[in-house]
Amino acid sequence: MTVLSIFLQAATGSGMSSILMMVALIAIFYFFMIRPQTKRQKEIRKFRESLTTGDKIVTAGGLFGKIKEVKSDSFIIEIAENTRVRIAKDSVYPSVAEAKDSGADQAK
Repeated sequence: MTVLSIFLQAATGSGMSSILMMVALIAIFYFFMIRPQTKRQKEIRKFRESLTTGDKIVTAGGLFGKIKEVKSDSFIIEIAENTRVRIAKDSVYPSVAEAKDSGADQAK
């Protein structure tokens, strides 16, 4: 059953049933799309705030490095011996291994 057919059926019914259908669709969108996304963003923000000097990270561009300095809006990372790069905090995401580790920690 497609969304269009649901809307057509709701339109042919009484006014109260169509309002109820719209409320149900909004609730479905909220619980299956909006709420999980905000939860994920909150976890990523918490991860970025917890990073300190010496932590290993992966950037959105695929650079692997070790944090050498933490600034208010960026990190200085070392990607090779004596090669340092400044990156924005927003470009750092939890790697797959770290995400699995934190998921295992939460399960305990």
